[in-house]
Amino acid sequence: MTTPAARTASTADLHRVVDAVWRMESARIVGALARVTGDVGLAEDLAQDALLAALEQWRDTGVPAKPGAWLMATAKHRAIDTFRRAENLRRKTQELGRELGDAEEPDWAAALDEEVEDDVLRLVFTACHPVLSRDARVALTLRLVGGLTTDEIARAFLVPEKTLAQRIVRAKRTLAAAHVPFETPAGEELAARIGSVLEVLYLVFNEGYSATAGEDWVRPSLCQEAMRLGRILAGLVPDEPEVHGLVALMEIQASRLAARVGRDGEPVLLADQDRARWDHVLVRRGLAALERAESTGTALGPYALQASIAACHARAATFDDTDWVRIAALYEALAALTPSPVVELNRAVAVSRAYGPDAGLALVDRLADVPALRGYHHLPTVRADLLEQLGRREEARAQFEAAALLTRNERERAVLLDRAAACGRGVGE
Repeated sequence: MTTPAARTASTADLHRVVDAVWRMESARIVGALARVTGDVGLAEDLAQDALLAALEQWRDTGVPAKPGAWLMATAKHRAIDTFRRAENLRRKTQELGRELGDAEEPDWAAALDEEVEDDVLRLVFTACHPVLSRDARVALTLRLVGGLTTDEIARAFLVPEKTLAQRIVRAKRTLAAAHVPFETPAGEELAARIGSVLEVLYLVFNEGYSATAGEDWVRPSLCQEAMRLGRILAGLVPDEPEVHGLVALMEIQASRLAARVGRDGEPVLLADQDRARWDHVLVRRGLAALERAESTGTALGPYALQASIAACHARAATFDDTDWVRIAALYEALAALTPSPVVELNRAVAVSRAYGPDAGLALVDRLADVPALRGYHHLPTVRADLLEQLGRREEARAQFEAAALLTRNERERAVLLDRAAACGRGVGE
C-alpha cells in the first residue's frame, strides 16, 4: 500500500520532471502552435492546457518515453478542438486537419520536427518585437521562449507577480492588436530586428550578473537563462557575428560569477577575485564564440567589442597582468561605435589603470553634469575610487557615501559604506 508520504514524494518528483520537460520543450511547442494559430497568446494557452493534462495523466500512467512529443501531440489536439468549437473558424479547422493528419501515425512527430527550428526562431522574434516595451519584451521572452513561470520571472526582477502577469497579458494583446505576423524577418529587417533580440538577452544577463536591487549581488539563474537562449539563437542564425559576440561576452563574464561573491554573499571586486575560482570551461567557450564572431571578416559590433574587453581580463593571470592599454583602446572603439556616457565612464576606468588615476579622473569629471548619469551610482563610485588612489580621502568618502545613497542593491550599499568609513579612518592619520 502506498503511504501518503510516498505519494507526496511521487507527486514532487512528477512536478520536477514536468517542469524540466516544459523548460526544454516549451519554445518548440508554443512556436509550433503559434505557426498554425497565428496567435502567440492562444498558442501559450493551448500549451499550458497540455501541461496540465500531463500533470493529471502522467501521475497514473507514468512519464511517456517521449514526453516532448506527447505534449506536442496533446497541444495540437487542443488546437483542433478549439477551432472546431469556434463557428467562424471552420475553414481553419479543415486546414489544421490536413496539416496535422492523424496524431496516432508513428511519423507524425517527426514530420512536425522538420519545422521546429523555424518555429522557435519565429517565436524569438515575435516575443522581442519592437512594438513592445523593453520590459514587456524581457518578460514575454522569458515566459514563451525560456519556459519560466510568471512567479519565477517576477521573483527574478523583484516585481509583484500580479504586476508581471499583467505585463505579459498586455504584451500579448499588443501583438494581437498590431497584427504582428508570426515570422522570421528577412534582409535589412532581420539585421534591425536582431538587435532587439540581443538587447533582451543582454538585459536579462546583466540583471543576473549585477542585480540592480534586492539582497543578492548576483542571480546566477538569470545569467544561465540568458546564456541558454543566446546559444539557441547562435544555432538558429549562425552567420550573425553579433550573436556570437553576445554569447562570448556572456560566457566570459559568467565565468567569474563564483568569484564575484564572498562567503557571506558580499561582493568581491575584480581586483580582489581568486582567479582559480573562475570557470575556465566557460572562458574557453566564450573565447571560441569570440573567434567565430571575428572569423566573419566584418568589423566587430558592440557586443563583440565588449567580449574582446572581457577576453583581456580572462587571459590575464593576475589583475596586474591585465592589458589595460588594449582595454582602453577597445573602449575608445566602442565609444565611437555606440556613443554613451556609460561607455565613457568605463573607458575612464581603463584609462586610469593604463595611464594613472589623474588621467582617469579628468575623463570622469567631464561626465559630472551629464543628465543621463544623474542618479547613476557608478559615477560617484568610480570618482571615489580614483580620489582614494590620489590620496584625496575626504573627497573620496563623500563620493562613496553619495553612491551608497543611489544604489538599490543592499549588498553593494554595504560595500560602499564600508569603503566610505575606511576613507574616513584614513583622514588625518
